[in-house]
Amino acid sequence: MTEVPPEGGSATAGLTVSGLEFAYGDDEPVLRDASLDVPAGRVRALLGPSGCGKTTLLRVVAGLERPRAGSVIGAGGRVLTDTASRTWVDPAERRVAMVFQNWALFPHMTVGENISFAMSREARAHGGRLSETLAMVGLEGLGQRRPAELSGGQQQRVALGRALAQRPEVLLLDEPFSNLDPGLRTRVREEVRELLGSLGITTLLVTHDREEAFLMGDLLTVLRDGAVVADAPPASLYREPPDRWTAEFLGEAIFLRGEARSDGRVETVLGALRVTEAARTPFSGPATVMLRPESLGLSAARGSASAGGSPRSGDPERGCATVQAVSYSGQLTNYDVDLDGQVLKITEIGAPLFSVGDPVVVEGPREPVVLLGALPDV
Repeated sequence: MTEVPPEGGSATAGLTVSGLEFAYGDDEPVLRDASLDVPAGRVRALLGPSGCGKTTLLRVVAGLERPRAGSVIGAGGRVLTDTASRTWVDPAERRVAMVFQNWALFPHMTVGENISFAMSREARAHGGRLSETLAMVGLEGLGQRRPAELSGGQQQRVALGRALAQRPEVLLLDEPFSNLDPGLRTRVREEVRELLGSLGITTLLVTHDREEAFLMGDLLTVLRDGAVVADAPPASLYREPPDRWTAEFLGEAIFLRGEARSDGRVETVLGALRVTEAARTPFSGPATVMLRPESLGLSAARGSASAGGSPRSGDPERGCATVQAVSYSGQLTNYDVDLDGQVLKITEIGAPLFSVGDPVVVEGPREPVVLLGALPDV
C-alpha cells in the first residue's frame, strides 16, 4: 500500500463519546453510560464478547442510530450528537466513514466505481482522487475489475478504499478482517495498521479477536454488557487488568490465593511474590493475585531422570510439581502442572522439554503479580 498525504482534517481529527445510553425499543439497554475517547490520529480497539454493544456504539458514532442519552464529539470539538442540546448531524455530513463487516461492495460496479461512489461530485469529476486512493490501498491497475474477480484481501481493500476516498476525519472499522482466511488476515491487518499510522486517521476498530485488538490498537477499550469495564494501552491492560473477568477475557490467567503482607508481597504456593506498584495497598490478610502463564518457567527437579545435569535443574528448596498435560502448538508449549493441589498453566517457547508425569520445579514469576483482592471462586 502506498502512503498518500491525507486531505482536510484527517490528520488532526479526534473523537469523544460520552455517556451513551441506547436501547432497541423497550428492550434492555444495549449501551449503558458508555464513554471513550480516541486521540487524534490514533487507533482505539473496542473489544468485547458477542452482544456487548460494540457495533451499536459504532453505529451511534456514524449517525446510523440515535441514542437515548449522551454525546458524540468529532474533530475540533464539533458536536455530532448531543441529546441534552438536541444536536444531531446527518450521517452524510459527519465526515465519519465506516467499513462494514461484510464489506458491502456493489457487485455490478467496478472497483473504481465502488470507490468513487463515496466521493463528492467534484472529487469524482477530478479523477485524481480515485487514482490516489487506488494507490493508497494497493489496487493500482485493478480499477476496471468487478468484486467477483478479486481475492478476499483485495475486496477488503476496496471497502477500505471506499471509506478513505471520503477523506474522513474519523474511520470506523467493524470487524473488517473477519471474512479473511487466517494467513491472509494476518498480512492484511498488518498492512492496514501501517497505512492508518502513515495517514494519521483517527480510527475506532471493533473486534472480538484479542490478538487483533493488541496488534491494531494504540489503545484498548473492553466493553461488557454495554458498559466500558477497562480502558488502557493493550500491553498495560494485559499485564494489569482491573478485575478477574477482564484478566480472563484478555488471555490465559493464573489466580493464586495467598496472604498479603505489609511489605508489598503476597505469600503463595510459589513463595512471597512482589505485586505491581499500582496494586500495592497497606492492608494485610487473605488476597488473590493474578499472573500470566508466560511469566513462569519450568526446570527439572534435581535427581529426576529429566534433570540429567541440565542447567535447567531446579532449586530443591522450591516446591516440587508434577506435569499433568503437555500441548505443543509449533512455537509454544503449554503445560498443566500440579503444585500442592493447584493446577498451574505455564507457557514456554519452543518444543516440549518435559513429559506427563515428570517432576519439575516452577520458576518465577519473572515480573510483579497483580493484586486483585480475595475472590471466593479461586
